[in-house]
Amino acid sequence: MRTNKSNDKAPKQRSGNRFMPPDKNSGSDGGFPGGEGKEGGFPKFILFLMLALLGIFVFQRFFSQDLAPEITYNEYRTLVQQKSLAEATVKTGADRSALLTSKLKTQQNLHLINGKTLASDRFMVRIPEFDRSQADELTADGVQLKIVQATDEFSNLLLLFLPWVLFGVIYFVIFRRMSMQNGASKNIFSFGKSRAKLVSEFDVKTTFKDVAGVNEAVEELNETVEFLMNPEKFEKIGGKIPKGVLLLGPPGTGKTLLAKAIAGEAQVPFFSISGADFVEMFVGVGAARVRDMFETAKKNSPCIIFIDEIDAVGRSRGAGLGGGHDEREQTLNQLLVEMDGFTTKDNVILIAATNRPDVLDTALLRPGRFDRQITIDKPDIRGREAILKIHTKNTPLDGSVDLETIAKSTPGFSGADLANLVNEAALLASRYNQTEITADNFEEARDKVLMGPERRSMFISEEQKKLTAYHEAGHVIVSKFTSGSDPIHKVTIIPRGRTLGQTAYLPLEDRFTQNKEYLLAMITYALGGRAAEDLVFGEISTGAANDIEKATEIARKMVRNWGMSEKLGPINYGDGHKEVFLGKDYSHVREYSEQTALQIDEEVRQIIIGCMDNAEEILRKHRQILNKMAELLIEKESLDAAEIDAIIEAETPA
Repeated sequence: MRTNKSNDKAPKQRSGNRFMPPDKNSGSDGGFPGGEGKEGGFPKFILFLMLALLGIFVFQRFFSQDLAPEITYNEYRTLVQQKSLAEATVKTGADRSALLTSKLKTQQNLHLINGKTLASDRFMVRIPEFDRSQADELTADGVQLKIVQATDEFSNLLLLFLPWVLFGVIYFVIFRRMSMQNGASKNIFSFGKSRAKLVSEFDVKTTFKDVAGVNEAVEELNETVEFLMNPEKFEKIGGKIPKGVLLLGPPGTGKTLLAKAIAGEAQVPFFSISGADFVEMFVGVGAARVRDMFETAKKNSPCIIFIDEIDAVGRSRGAGLGGGHDEREQTLNQLLVEMDGFTTKDNVILIAATNRPDVLDTALLRPGRFDRQITIDKPDIRGREAILKIHTKNTPLDGSVDLETIAKSTPGFSGADLANLVNEAALLASRYNQTEITADNFEEARDKVLMGPERRSMFISEEQKKLTAYHEAGHVIVSKFTSGSDPIHKVTIIPRGRTLGQTAYLPLEDRFTQNKEYLLAMITYALGGRAAEDLVFGEISTGAANDIEKATEIARKMVRNWGMSEKLGPINYGDGHKEVFLGKDYSHVREYSEQTALQIDEEVRQIIIGCMDNAEEILRKHRQILNKMAELLIEKESLDAAEIDAIIEAETPA
């Protein structure tokens, strides 16, 4: 490879299951604390209480005067002459008109403006014009007079309501945006509540029929399903189901899918959460969320708790950075305590997934917590074919498509990679307005997944194109004439991804172990591109940087880790201790002498130089084939396996 370095299943009935399907019209989520019941009620209650108090205040402030009956002006003058008024409040307007509200010394029969008579000790009257003489007249009679200047009622209302409007904006804009995200309660009133999402038993549709390529794991997990459906069978003979199941494996192998399938088979509620959702900047929050999650799960038992990426919270304690009071460690401690608190009557199974089992705390892995550890590896050829059948069952396929052939041509693909392959092929078919997916679509999709999308718009000079053609042809020829090499699938000088050209290899079988011959062949054909540049142009370029890096890495592992050096023998000169907290080599501790280090370097050098000499010898011997293949690459830009074999047969003397 030359790199560019210059730039519906019916629910089963089970005894003891009190979990009921959530009412979609009730606004509830089955009692889970992320809904609108418990957590959403507190701030709403406060808001409604404030609005009620505000309404009472406004009524008393602006409308309580309506409780005093309104009398005629004539009746008012009679009461003044009788000196019946005890106190009065006058609100004057801009036109000197006034509204007088008064309290009488004793209760009297008053004539109202509607012609009725009412016994009352207070009244109100509208005065056309209120002046100083009228005020003096009232005070002379001993009336306690209060005169106020009437203001704009709208302004009063605005000033009164403005703070409450601002408070409402703050609540509904800020608090509500914090309150519900992805169905989990995250507002400030439920900071310590679990963020786990609950999927009811009626919503989990995934079963073991949707899982392929992990038959051994399915067999192990079938027992877990049987316990959730019929726990009495195990309890009758004193058996105890594992409290925790840890799914280990590379990304994309179907760990989360398996956990959903268990819940779907057993028809139980399914709590799903990521390990990172427990950890916050405030100490103690993660532990509170762990407690709340387990309490909620026990209320909905039997059920499954699934923690994805548990290494985010379950890393080894007391290593690297962070002390015993670290938030992550407190969360892990609470998780350990809760798992110890499980009993067989809880009927709660904890399933966790990680692709970094080496960094997990040993206390988390001991029996009684995660009793079972199930490794889910990448599928073999039969597993890949079964996975392809699942992903293509609702996809129209052309008669030219052979899933077994596709499975053979995708070694090392995970379940997620195969799903992506089928999706890319479907997108290509729709791009070409096809009604079915053809074998050519799968071929093009595989090249896109393996080598990246084509960059045909990239301008490359003829000199650069020629250099790239000889580089890639060097890889092909060295591989063809080196014992133990992988077969060539395709070679191209069309830029893809970050490369100017690429040679794709296609192993005949899935390799689980690699012998010395195969490793030396990998180093040899990796250096074939650099050898071709030196042989043809008399100089080397930066295009072989990635090839040299890969070859050196293989050689170092052969010497230091795999004991393939005759001088150093079967001894592991490893990489030193690893900082588990950081999950990588933070510092390198060498456990061998300077003399041994020199011997390691010399052995690595001898392996690289030996393979380089072998590659150069092969190219000198087959120079004619090299030139012909480079010319055809410049002309056609891509060659497949059949075309490569045809060139070699035509140029090889009989």
